[in-house]
Amino acid sequence: MKYFDSHAHYYDERFGEECTEGVDSLIDALLKSNVSYIVNVGTSPETSRQAAEQAKKYEKMYTAIGIHPSDTRFLSDINSELEEIKEMILAPENKCVALGEIGLDYHYPDTDKEKQMLYFEAQMRLAEELDIPICIHDRDAHGDIMEVIRRHPKVKGVLHSFSGSAEMAEELVSLGYMISISGTLTFTNARKPKEVAQRIARDKVLIETDCPYLAPHPKRGTLNHSGNLEYTNAALAEIWGVTPEECARITEENAKGFFGIKD
Repeated sequence: MKYFDSHAHYYDERFGEECTEGVDSLIDALLKSNVSYIVNVGTSPETSRQAAEQAKKYEKMYTAIGIHPSDTRFLSDINSELEEIKEMILAPENKCVALGEIGLDYHYPDTDKEKQMLYFEAQMRLAEELDIPICIHDRDAHGDIMEVIRRHPKVKGVLHSFSGSAEMAEELVSLGYMISISGTLTFTNARKPKEVAQRIARDKVLIETDCPYLAPHPKRGTLNHSGNLEYTNAALAEIWGVTPEECARITEENAKGFFGIKD
């Protein structure tokens, strides 16, 4: 039984600080054991380059390339930055399967919402131009996220580590989007993620780690990695009333279809 990790950040400095055997050894071991594919997701031009360099080392690691809303505070030249993102996406050696992660994050009170929206809308237009799926980050910004999605009906994507309601998820699915479930499904207070998992069609669901963050129960507080998908997969399988093997198969097929990955 193998799992498709649809959202990871293996270039994150936490791996360098906390992964004693080295991140390359970890990734190599995971892809030889219980992980079938990994999408290594960038958050800025710099980290997107790092994600692509890692992906070149592994046959079954791919990339998403884009600008995260929280990273916009470090950026200032949107035209040149988006041109750089575009060039990286179009370079075949970067193995890019999605534009992301992009979106909005209103969690902190000093957030520059206008700047985040500027980059989000620009990247939605870039996704339209390139006809590429997107990976959306949505934190405490459900209403504005939905408004942007409705303004760009030609764009299709996935809401990663989905934190909205089941009703929001159902509308997203009706608009052609996928829903990605992370380790939050295993948390004791995971009422909304469980309701989403119960109500959304199984062929619209992906699973992810968002590693090195959001380690699932019983690994909370530790360095997360793709091998921990077994806990999220098991929780989802129980909700669906299927075996873990069947759940892993369904979510892998969903991810391969969404990202356009062929064996």
